[in-house]
Amino acid sequence: MWWNNVETKPGTGYPTLWEDQKRYRGGWVRKNKKLQLKLQGRLTGLANIFFNPYLPTVDDYYEPWTYQYEDLFKAPETDDQPTARPISRITGKPIDIKAGPNWDDDLGGSNIYAANDPNLEGASKEERTMLFELEKMVFFYVPRICNHCLNPGCIGACPAGAIYKRGEDGIVLVSQEKCRGWRMCVSGCPYKKVYFNWGTGKSEKCILCYPRLETGQAPACFHSCVGRIRYVGILLYDADRLQEVALHTDNKLVEAQRDIILDPADPNVVAQARRSGVHDSVIDYARRSPVYRWVKEFQMALPLHPEFRTIPMLFYVPPLLPVMASMKDGVYASAEDFFSSVNSSRVSTRYLASLFTGGNESIILDVYRKLAAVRIHKRSETVKDIPSEKVEEVLNSAKLTPKKAEEIFRLTSLVGFEDRFVLPPFNREMSIESTEDPQERRRGMGLGFNRGAKRRW
Repeated sequence: MWWNNVETKPGTGYPTLWEDQKRYRGGWVRKNKKLQLKLQGRLTGLANIFFNPYLPTVDDYYEPWTYQYEDLFKAPETDDQPTARPISRITGKPIDIKAGPNWDDDLGGSNIYAANDPNLEGASKEERTMLFELEKMVFFYVPRICNHCLNPGCIGACPAGAIYKRGEDGIVLVSQEKCRGWRMCVSGCPYKKVYFNWGTGKSEKCILCYPRLETGQAPACFHSCVGRIRYVGILLYDADRLQEVALHTDNKLVEAQRDIILDPADPNVVAQARRSGVHDSVIDYARRSPVYRWVKEFQMALPLHPEFRTIPMLFYVPPLLPVMASMKDGVYASAEDFFSSVNSSRVSTRYLASLFTGGNESIILDVYRKLAAVRIHKRSETVKDIPSEKVEEVLNSAKLTPKKAEEIFRLTSLVGFEDRFVLPPFNREMSIESTEDPQERRRGMGLGFNRGAKRRW
């Protein structure tokens, strides 16, 4: 069960071509000004309940294998080195391995994998050729777990109602008691983060380590990340506007999602949160949330494929590609050249926009201007090879102040556990205030609150 994997981009990912919703039909679509599952309607779902035609196959993941290690020990004496043949864990017979975990890492199999990346649809010949030029090495990495979306496709697709979203923290879970193994959730999730367990006959997925969250600890994959690239925090959002957000055109989805994320320092937001049953300690943690700063304040963290309209709640700061390593007249480019070359970075803004902004390249450029400005600001302090006038010009272009640039740098590089993982221990310290509707209260906790609408997830 590969709930947490890291993919090389450009590449086809895991399972293969999971981003191609023409093939898998995950997520939601706009139709007649309404939101509908891309997978199927009610009648189609009933017809397909015992045969789901949009499931990934074993080959889309990979056929699990082991090796016939015994051959290494029992091989007769010979001049040749004995080898252990790969054996299928399904059939027990020798197989020819064609794919597997991390199969297309870095430059491995680029002619097969990177060239077929769905995000390269419509790419120019030059852009595709660039992928295979070793000296440019355009790949970067995308770690993926369940996005614990606000409008999950898996919940909408499940005929048994076995998937639900916890009100206290927004985590999406599969009830093992209710699951009937129809696997519509696997197809309905456009990120393919729900898996079928052939041993239990139930669907399973990432649970965001909620027993750890309930005691104020970060999920295991966040806590163990040696790169310190993962942050956890509280976001308050306006749940009444979720459908409105999902109905926006592709290029406006990121801005619409930002708009429903509320300022926990706003007195009106605080008052409404309290009326909705959100505990004061949650509001306090929301004010210190690093995720709020990345997503709303800095506007640098972006959702993965917002055009799937599930309103994902995991966000990514796009990779700061080493464009400074490019050459100009036989000399490495300067910091000023770096800032001016943001529009022509080695992975095109069109590709990154396809991945993170529903095709809106202007948002990608805004993020890269900020990333470049922070680098130039810090370089001017340490190397001291950039005049202050140039630094001021770059910061103004990125709409940053020196103080804000310093805050971004600190959050990126210097903070420890207590600043990256800002979580209230829900079950240990909190006394939940009573409200008229306990279900309404539960929906109000943690990642968002409802402005009084009597709605169930």
